[in-house]
Formats: sequence, structure tokens, C-alpha cells
Amino acid sequence: MNSLLHSSTPLLPFPPPAYNSLAATSTGKLPNTTLRILANTTSERKSKGKTDDYHSTLKALNSKGRFPRKSLGQHYMVNDSVNEELIAAGNVKEGDIVLEIGPGTGSLTDMLVNAGATVLAIEKDPYMASLVSERFPDIERVKVLEEDFTKCHIRSHMSSILSCKSPTDGNSPYAKVVANIPFNISTEVVKQLLPMGDIFSEVILLLQDEAALRLVDSSLKSSEYRPINIFVNFYSDPEYKIKVSRTSFFPQPKVDAAVVAFKLKKPADYPRVSSIKSFFSLVNCAFNEKRKMLRKSLQHVCPAPDIEAALCAIDLPPTTRRTHSR
Repeated sequence: MNSLLHSSTPLLPFPPPAYNSLAATSTGKLPNTTLRILANTTSERKSKGKTDDYHSTLKALNSKGRFPRKSLGQHYMVNDSVNEELIAAGNVKEGDIVLEIGPGTGSLTDMLVNAGATVLAIEKDPYMASLVSERFPDIERVKVLEEDFTKCHIRSHMSSILSCKSPTDGNSPYAKVVANIPFNISTEVVKQLLPMGDIFSEVILLLQDEAALRLVDSSLKSSEYRPINIFVNFYSDPEYKIKVSRTSFFPQPKVDAAVVAFKLKKPADYPRVSSIKSFFSLVNCAFNEKRKMLRKSLQHVCPAPDIEAALCAIDLPPTTRRTHSR
């Protein structure tokens, strides 16, 4: 289904995450001054009764001599309450099989395991993959793969795990996705996972707040409506759950985030179209040149008379452009 977004115009602008002024040393380790500042911040937050994971996150990073890498869009979660919200949104329970993308230091992984789930964690950064593996050395319910999610064969990995699940254990035959993903791969993750309703029942993601709001917008009158909205609603029922403050991350990005839940549709429940590939090809053509009349934009997909007849059937004139509104 990657044909959805072949337009030259970005559909969901996810700019590279902005990093704060805290700098890494030439060795990549967290500077001692940084550790002291954040340790004091941790104490202040705890004294105010706020749940956080600053200490364990910083300790884990420093143990590997690592600093979050901008090229990988790494922003680590330092607020356990957000992880709890992610797990609650996915209704994770004992016996569930969960895919986690970008486990970082393993704070969310730990909560998933404590909830009774079996976790497949995919981590591109070899240092962080090693850290998570070392954190759960004797737990069979945690498997860490050092791979780039955007290039791995996730269907093959998940099918293998699900095939080992007993059909009589009383649990769902489907897996779930619960992840705090790098913002810069959000579109790719959504494109890859949502068409997999035969594998996953739910996809719970932490996304940039502004992008999350646009992604779940199903209003045809919205100026922000894009092919990605059609894609999302074709394959799922999306729901905006909660807004997450940027202060919940380290390093702190310049934008807030949000938890979004996608309840995936099973293939039998997809909208009825003769060909999914042709349908999205038509959608892309319709959106590519918004100033052209639709009968011109879609002429490579179907004959102009057919387009005019379709427009007439929904009470639109044959001169309709994409910017037309009733």
C-alpha cells in the first residue's frame, strides 16, 4: 500500500525533531553538568509527586556512553505516566503479543512485560538494542531485533510469533503495536502497519501532536484533508487519546506529542472497491493537482465521461476541482 504517498507534495510534514541546548561531549557521553542539572530536576519533580523515569533513563544512557542521536530522531520518554497511558490505550493484558518500535532504554518495554505481554522490540541503534537486551537477559517474553523498522519484514516476524500462540489460550489471535516512535518515521510507520489488520488488532503510537490532530481528522471540509486521511480511515478507526507535554522527553523537543489509537479493520471490513491499488492511485491523482478540474487530473485513471458521470451522481458539476466545496 506504499502507493498511497507517491505525490511529490509532503502529506504529513514531520520536520526533524529539534533538540535542546544540552550538548554531548566529544565522546558522546552525557556531561557531568548535564547529569547534575537533570538529577536536580528529577528531585524537584518527585517532590511534587510527579512520576518520571529521568534517573533510570540517564543512568542507562551513560552506562553505554551514549547521547540521543539527532539523526535517529531519538527522544527518550522520561515520564512513566505516559507509558502507562500508552499501555492503557492498547488495553495490554497478560498473554498479549506486542510489537514495540524504538524501545530506547526499555522503560516502556519493562511496563509491557509487567503487564504480562510478550514483546518484540525493534531497535535500529545497535547500542540501544544491546542495552535493552542486557536489561532483560533472562526473560523469554522479550525479543530484541537490531533492525531498521522501515526496512524489515515485519509481517514475517509477527506471523512467526503468532504461529506459536496456542489457539486455546483464550487470548486474541492478533498482536498489538504499542510504541513511542521517532517522529521522523511516523508516516512510514503508519503506512506500513495500518494495512495489517490480519496481524494487528490495534496500533497505539506516540506522535507529534499537530500531526496527530491532522491524522485523525475525518472532516471532508477541512483544508488539511489529505490522501493520508483517506488511507487512515480506509484501514482503521483512529482516535486521539491524550496530549503529551514535550517536557516528558529527553532531550526535550520543540513540539508536544499525543497518543493516538488506531483500531485496525479486518480485510473483510475494508470499504468495497474493485482494486485497492487502483483506488489509491485515483486518490493520489485527485490530490496531486488541486487547481485542475478532476476530469483532467483523473484522465490517466479513467475516461473523462466516466468521471463526469460519477461527479453528477454526487451532485457535483463536471468542472469540479479538488478545492471545490459545496
